[in-house]
Amino acid sequence: MEMSQSVWNNPAACLSSVDPENPILFFAPKVLQATARRFIDGFPGMVTYAVKANPMDAVIENLSAAGVCGFDVASPVEMRLIKALVPGAVLHYNNPVRSLAEIAVAVSLGVASYSVDSMSELAKLIAAVPPEGVEIAVRFKLSVTGAAYDFGEKFGANAQAAVVLLRHVADAGFMPALSFHPGTQCHAAQAWGSYIRTAAQIADAAGVVIVRVNVGGGFPSHRTVGSAPDLAMIFATIDQVATEAFGDARPVLVCEPGRGLCADAFCVATRVKAVRDGVHVFLNDGVYGTLTEMPQIGVIDRVEVIAASGLVRKGAPLPRVVFGPTCDSLDRLPGQVMLPDDLAEGDFVIFHGMGAYSTVTNTRFNGFGALSVETVLHLTA
Repeated sequence: MEMSQSVWNNPAACLSSVDPENPILFFAPKVLQATARRFIDGFPGMVTYAVKANPMDAVIENLSAAGVCGFDVASPVEMRLIKALVPGAVLHYNNPVRSLAEIAVAVSLGVASYSVDSMSELAKLIAAVPPEGVEIAVRFKLSVTGAAYDFGEKFGANAQAAVVLLRHVADAGFMPALSFHPGTQCHAAQAWGSYIRTAAQIADAAGVVIVRVNVGGGFPSHRTVGSAPDLAMIFATIDQVATEAFGDARPVLVCEPGRGLCADAFCVATRVKAVRDGVHVFLNDGVYGTLTEMPQIGVIDRVEVIAASGLVRKGAPLPRVVFGPTCDSLDRLPGQVMLPDDLAEGDFVIFHGMGAYSTVTNTRFNGFGALSVETVLHLTA
């Protein structure tokens, strides 16, 4: 993925000048830094970044410049990336299943916090990680709603198992903590509230004073037309419930947003390859490229269409079936996308809020997927 050294005022200025054959990802650093400061100023605890969402060097560097000093890493590759770009950063290794070789790398790089959701994985950590000054957070799960999808089928112990795990963490001499994830793109503030109350109950049942609660990621980005997600309400709920649930023993809070931090600092410009018989729209990007998440959590409807001349299309919205460029029939956006009735081949369809899980899942299937990155001052005209 090639990142240009140019800086454009907005995507339209670039698109009308360069006539690109492949999709372009537009990055607005000042939007990313503003979002980071919103989290740092609003969240009642430590803000870390889930590197998996977008590990671009420019993303890491701008988050660090904005004041983010902790990073949630899921692999040795991500650990080494952060150590190279932000040498003094704190590393939290919250992928709950790790090989012994991966644990050894984490120890060598000074990982400060691990998460765990099973006795077998805890045994690995106890055997391989010196406990002094190191935190182990027991990750638990609940049946809550409000997210696009949750992670409970893959990660998290039930509350009863979490009690036993937490006791073992404390007995082994590690700093005991609890961790959860309410599910991706979670708009329901009460989901965090339910988890925090249960965290207090788990700590009480275990007879362990925990040092920290990691409230996970899940903070939503702006995917649909209308008002942006109410992060302030989510922050306030977390703050209020933590005090109510723990009282004077309230632990330090930490969050690990990925999507919530980086998504809205990017948009992707795809190009119309064809409008087949005036009905089906084929783009030069699809679910095997930057649009891979859409079949799982829905189409981003913050879309604008720009003609090759740079003018914004303003035709009446018309529901369209939209396909990607590959020969696979699964390469289709779910449902229908509202696009102007004067849409034409060669137009650019711009999807906003595309900074998370867009570059890292690009497969290059069928030879498509080439992507360049351009920097812009503004994401809209």
